[in-house]
Parts: sequence; C-alpha cells; structure tokens
Amino acid sequence: MIKKLVRIGIGLACAAGGLYLGFFVSREFFTLPANNEIKIALMVFPGVILGLIGYSIAPRAIQWVLQMTGWIEGSLQKMPIQDLLGGAIGLIIALIIASFIGNSFSRIPFVGTYIPIFASLLLGYIGMSVGAKKKEDLLSIFSIFKFGSKDKANKLESKPKHKVLDTSVIIDGRIADICKTGFVEGPLVIPNFVLEELRHIADSSDSLKRNRGRRGLDILNKIRKELDITVQISSTDFEEIAEVDSKLVKLAQVLDGYVVTNDYNLNKVAELQGVKVLNINELANAIKPVVLPGEEMTVQILKDGKESGQGVAYLDDGTMIVVENGRRVIGDTVTVLVTSVLQTAAGRMIFAKLKGDEKRGYNEVGGIV
Repeated sequence: MIKKLVRIGIGLACAAGGLYLGFFVSREFFTLPANNEIKIALMVFPGVILGLIGYSIAPRAIQWVLQMTGWIEGSLQKMPIQDLLGGAIGLIIALIIASFIGNSFSRIPFVGTYIPIFASLLLGYIGMSVGAKKKEDLLSIFSIFKFGSKDKANKLESKPKHKVLDTSVIIDGRIADICKTGFVEGPLVIPNFVLEELRHIADSSDSLKRNRGRRGLDILNKIRKELDITVQISSTDFEEIAEVDSKLVKLAQVLDGYVVTNDYNLNKVAELQGVKVLNINELANAIKPVVLPGEEMTVQILKDGKESGQGVAYLDDGTMIVVENGRRVIGDTVTVLVTSVLQTAAGRMIFAKLKGDEKRGYNEVGGIV
C-alpha cells in the first residue's frame, strides 16, 4: 500500500513538472491571443507525458532508493564509531568553509550560482575523508575540554569495554562463574550468529554435540537471569564473511571491545588483527598455585608416564605431575619433591621425584639397591 502511494506521488510530481514546463514554453514562445488552444495543449501534453513516465519508472526508482539506503546503512554499521565521528566532524568543518567560499563568489555572473554547490560537494567529500583518516587528532582536540567534575571524567575514561563471547567459551561454562565473582565487567555481547551456531549444535543428531549446545544455552540463560551483569544481543552481521570466528573479530573491531574465548587459534588470529582477547584458559593457568623447585607435595600416583619408570599424578586443578621412578608406587599417596616446572600452551606441567630418592638408589625395575 505504501509503495503504491509513493508511486502515485512520483507520478503526480512528474506531472506537475510537465505542467510547469508546458506553461514556461507557452509563455515564452506563444504570446498571441489566437494561440490559446495551442497554449493549453502545450501545458497539458508535457504534464500527461511526464506523469505517465514517472508513474511507470516509479517501481524501479523505489527499488533503487531502497537498495542504496540499505547499502549506506550496512556500510555505516560496519564502520567503527571513531571513523563516523571523525568523518562527521570533518564534513561539518568543510561545509562551513564551503559556505564562506560560496558567499564570496556568489556575485560572479553566470557561474556564481553554481560555485557554492560545487564547493560544498568537493570540500564536503574531502573533509569527510580527511576526518575519517585523522580521527585520532580530531577527537584529541575535543578531549581538551573537560565538562563536569574530574570524577565524571574519570568515570567516562574508565567505562568498561564490550566483551564479545565466543561459542566455545559459552559452552565451556566457566564464564558464568567468572562473571559471578565480579572479575569480568559488562556489557557482555552475544552476537546473533553465535546464538544461531549454538542452536544448530543443540539440534544436532549427535548426542554429545546436542548436550554441549543445550549446556551453552543454559549458561546464557543463567548469565542473563541470575547474574547482575549487562548482556546485549547484537544483531550486527557481516554477510560477506563466512566464518564465525572472523565475524567475531570484526564485531570486536567495530565495538572497540574484547573477544572472550578459550580457542587457541581464534586467540592468535584476533591478536594478529589488533583485537584484545580474554582467554579463559590463560586465566585458569594464571591463577594456579605457584610451585617452586624443591617444594614438597603430597600426591597420589594414578598411572604410568610416557618414559620408562615414570608415574603420573594430578593436582585438584588438573595440573599434571610427572614423577620420576613413580611407576612402582602407582595407586599410593606419596610425598614428592618438585624438580622443575614447564609452562606450555596447553597448561602447566610439573616434574618431580619421590622424596628420599636423592639418598637412595634404584635399579632399572625400581628396586632398592
């Protein structure tokens, strides 16, 4: 209905333009009273013709306008807010300069009328381009002016950044516990394409994947309903990008925020593109108890190690302890001495030996000599 009304409006506007054109032609070229019928025909004929033309091309014109509007809106959504502000400031400054130039040359015959239009278009484009490229310098000028008290300024400077959640970190579930402790501030951003991926996992025919997907949805509901933290569902999408990880990095760039994940590969890709990452696994490794060589620990040897004679134990946080000559005491709780600590991308590994081995020797099968 709206498109039909717009189409009729375009047709009437074109008809009005045709009538004005016919009136201008009849007034300028037919001045004798005997030509009144010709005058009327010249006024009506262009109006009817242009009205029909406008009505016929209106659907294509409407479609073109809608496509252009969608393209402009999509381009603006993908641009970082700093680029938009810088471009807007540059455009305003350029239009002010173009206004002064146009007023100065407006009295020149013939071309004076067109100089303000040309100056506005040219300087507006240049100002917008330069403003977007020099956004840091422009925004730094406005940061000189301090509005309000110093405390308010500090609050604005320390405003928490957006944290964009990855699918893996939602399924993992530890993000809810971290938010509950207050170590992570909001707002948490959950893109629609991540929710769509979670839904596909939850609807999988594989029972393990289905349980993981449902667990992720339960974690999101817990964060939104039980925790005092802001959660935003973002509808921003990047249709030209196929991979979800690439969309996450792009969204974090647009929002000037962080990516929260436990995916090692996504972590590296985001860092290469200048996006800060909060890795849950790195946080877990960072808060593990510090163990120094020479310290004593009481552990239970659970299984064989890779090398001959080794035994393997685990701490409560999952840290692996490789015990030299620990194979002979599998299943026993023993005291060990830490010899070294190895930090890897997968986590921390502790090497130790049985307490008392430095005073006693063992043969190759673990017997006392």
